[in-house]
Amino acid sequence: GHRMTLPPGLMIAAPASGTGKTTLMLGLLRALSQQGLTVQPFKSGPDYIDPGFHRAACGRASFNLDSWAMAPGLISGLLGAAEGADLALAEGSMGLFDGVARPGETGNGASADIAALTGWPVVLVLDVSGQAQSAAATAAGFAAYRPDVDLAGVVLNRVASPRHETLVRVGMEAAGLPVLGALPRQAAVEVPERHLGLVQAEEHGQIDDLLARAAKAITGYTDLPALRAAARGTARPGNTSRPVPPPGQRIALARDAAFSFVYPHLLQGWRDAGAETLPFSPLADQPPDDSADICWLPGGYPELYAGQLAAAETFRAGLQHFAETRPVHGECGG
Repeated sequence: GHRMTLPPGLMIAAPASGTGKTTLMLGLLRALSQQGLTVQPFKSGPDYIDPGFHRAACGRASFNLDSWAMAPGLISGLLGAAEGADLALAEGSMGLFDGVARPGETGNGASADIAALTGWPVVLVLDVSGQAQSAAATAAGFAAYRPDVDLAGVVLNRVASPRHETLVRVGMEAAGLPVLGALPRQAAVEVPERHLGLVQAEEHGQIDDLLARAAKAITGYTDLPALRAAARGTARPGNTSRPVPPPGQRIALARDAAFSFVYPHLLQGWRDAGAETLPFSPLADQPPDDSADICWLPGGYPELYAGQLAAAETFRAGLQHFAETRPVHGECGG
């Protein structure tokens, strides 16, 4: 059948957590969207929080790509989410090469695996505070560590002064590494506390303020045309497949502020296989639909609503009745 070509992409990564890659990712998503581009976000690894921010930044659901948990065919199928977009942007997790000790089906879960599979060059965000030319040694090590991973360039973060920036740039030039941006320390955008950040952020106006500030910082201090030009075409590993069989034909799915963590590719896979989801709200004291084959309680923040859930007697009685004859699956907070 006809298959649209996929847009070029980039992997936004860093040597470690807490270096500013989320600021760069969100700022790029919002800034490029403001310029009229359609950007498809992805997240490396099993993370529910970042994709919610991605969606808020650019209006498109963000899909997780995990080289440890996913077969190549599933990753290939999920890359199809980028069809029709102008650019794919993936946010890495932890440090670029960090994964588990024993590889799974496709890799060890490192963001570098996804970059290698897709052919997306890496934009490395470096926290350069407390160093100057030495930052180039770190970047050069990252550039050389895996021959199958291509480093597009670096974005410097927490630059103290113009003199500091000059010294860091001298080092990068000596190492032959393009500098795609330099963010001053004052431009730091702190993402709200991770554990409770997402649900609250969606409910208040905080997230839009955060995204506006991130976009302003990225527009002012990075070379957006150079970043776009650094993106490369997306390769798809293996044969495209969506091997996520639904757990039943009719799935009673808890969905509200307390139970919100469902991967979009899972729901998509169930839909593609012809299964139906029957959403219900434990917070509103609703029981699972009695016509369902299985009840699914996803993760979320039930601890924020403990009192409300404790008082939801119709929900609890309905769930217990359901569980007498049919399976109930709970994960994380569920």
